[in-house]
Amino acid sequence: MQRLRKIIGVSAVVALAIVVLHLAHTHALEPLRAQVEGMGVWAPLGIVALRGVSILLPALPSTAYSLLAGALLGFETGLITIFITDLVFCQIAFLVAKRFGQKPVRALVGEKASKRIESFNQSQIEGNPFFLTGLLMTGLFDFVSYAAGLGGTKWKIFTPALIISVALSDPPIVALGAGVFSGGKLMLGLALLGVFALALVAGLVKKYQRKTT
Repeated sequence: MQRLRKIIGVSAVVALAIVVLHLAHTHALEPLRAQVEGMGVWAPLGIVALRGVSILLPALPSTAYSLLAGALLGFETGLITIFITDLVFCQIAFLVAKRFGQKPVRALVGEKASKRIESFNQSQIEGNPFFLTGLLMTGLFDFVSYAAGLGGTKWKIFTPALIISVALSDPPIVALGAGVFSGGKLMLGLALLGVFALALVAGLVKKYQRKTT
């Protein structure tokens, strides 16, 4: 019953997001897209900056920038932009935490976010690359990047997990933004399937985390 409620909740959120995005497309997006095309390379760089800051400061929402990238830049350009941004800035978060430790991280992200980072079980992250990959596929990937660095996870373990997670989790969100705003039914359908798959992965990760703590 609880799982059914979660599925219904996720479905409701996705449906609401589609309605809002469709209204935005109808009334506001076309003029904005025209302006973005006129900006050239500065548009992707702007999204890189916004997404990057939201990763280094986990209190800020980052998923919205994946949707925005798909909506404004199209699927291919948007995906490349988000993929590179996630790889670079998650690596920065990991290396800052690994090199400088807990105090600078707390000063950077704030007390509340720091407690969230410290809540991850370091033995789970270090000892199970598959679990680490699953965590990085959830909406907590920015927190997990800091937590892996603080916990002493080796770079050669973190980096493949990050690449795999970004390659699997970024396309559905970017495609959702691109599909809704372009009216592409096939892309939108595949994006929704991908979003549901990510929700299932997040549920399995949380279940495993509870079971092993």
